[in-house]
Amino acid sequence: MSNYWVHPNIAKASTISTDVYTSKIVFDAAKEKIFAPSWQFIGSKEMVKFNGDVQPFTLLENYMNEPLMLTKDSDGGVHCLSNVCTHRGNLIAYKQCSKATNLRCKYHGRLFELSGKFISMPEFKEVENFPAEADNLPVLPLFSWGNLLFTSLHQKETASHYFSEMMERMHWLPIHEFIYRPDLDKTFNIDANWALYCENYLEGFHIPFVHASLNTALSFGDYTTELYAKASLQLGVSKDGAACFDLPESSVDYGTKVAAYYFWVYPNMMFNFYPWGLSVNIVSPVEVNKTKVAFLTFIWKEELYDKGAGSDLDKVEMEDEEIVQNVQKGIISRFYQQGRYSVTREQGTHHFHRLLAESLNR
Repeated sequence: MSNYWVHPNIAKASTISTDVYTSKIVFDAAKEKIFAPSWQFIGSKEMVKFNGDVQPFTLLENYMNEPLMLTKDSDGGVHCLSNVCTHRGNLIAYKQCSKATNLRCKYHGRLFELSGKFISMPEFKEVENFPAEADNLPVLPLFSWGNLLFTSLHQKETASHYFSEMMERMHWLPIHEFIYRPDLDKTFNIDANWALYCENYLEGFHIPFVHASLNTALSFGDYTTELYAKASLQLGVSKDGAACFDLPESSVDYGTKVAAYYFWVYPNMMFNFYPWGLSVNIVSPVEVNKTKVAFLTFIWKEELYDKGAGSDLDKVEMEDEEIVQNVQKGIISRFYQQGRYSVTREQGTHHFHRLLAESLNR
């Protein structure tokens, strides 16, 4: 591993080493240095709607591959647990189930409460110092915002460190009313490194050159970026005042014709708020030069869906993919080492590179 460093002064800085996008060593190291300590999106509370529901899932499948599950106990408490039996490592929940009163491993019958607490184990009477704390299922931290759920595999910072600025900025929005629409979900497979995809998202500099239709909806001169500890916001202002938010006076953006709020949360989550609702984009590494991006749709006002900056998202995605995949081909060139940043347009990318360097140097 190299000693990664990006100058804090964007006017003096050069971009992070291309090793980040091309090195298998860096790609593997990022699992524990970047992704395990971060907060990650799980899904909607609809996953465990009723008491007794159990929903297994894999966090960042094909990369972290961590088997987890959500459970809802008889008192309505929701838990995020390891889905691995503490006896011999068998998966406990193979598929979604309902009306469960406990969790039983199908291998040797070890029994747990829906909270993860060990209950019993056959043929273990002679075992000394048993049960111990290690016999309970590991419980992961669980954070919710509206119907959105998040967890962390190795929490080092509270969820507020990642989400507080976004939640405060959008405090007036009834997130709990947003309805998850899996029928509108899309998954894209991209031949590029996950970090390249993220940094492309983090700047509006390319909009006039890459996204002709989006450029007609947004005022490029009014496009701004705000940086937070583990997140950033790109504010998209409507060019003609159409398809924008009806903001309340309590919003700091009241009086501004906001067409879109583009929030990014480190390292791989995007929350795109439009007048119709929310598009959550989860960027999942697969290989050094392969990435899966899931577009998850939450509808607020269906009559506004697919209008303004929040329309033609598939077209915008295809345009981004073409660019990012060509950048992946270009950065392996022996003639390219590092680039510089636009002080006025690439603050988000510079911020991202600084966070990457900080994580990789741990």
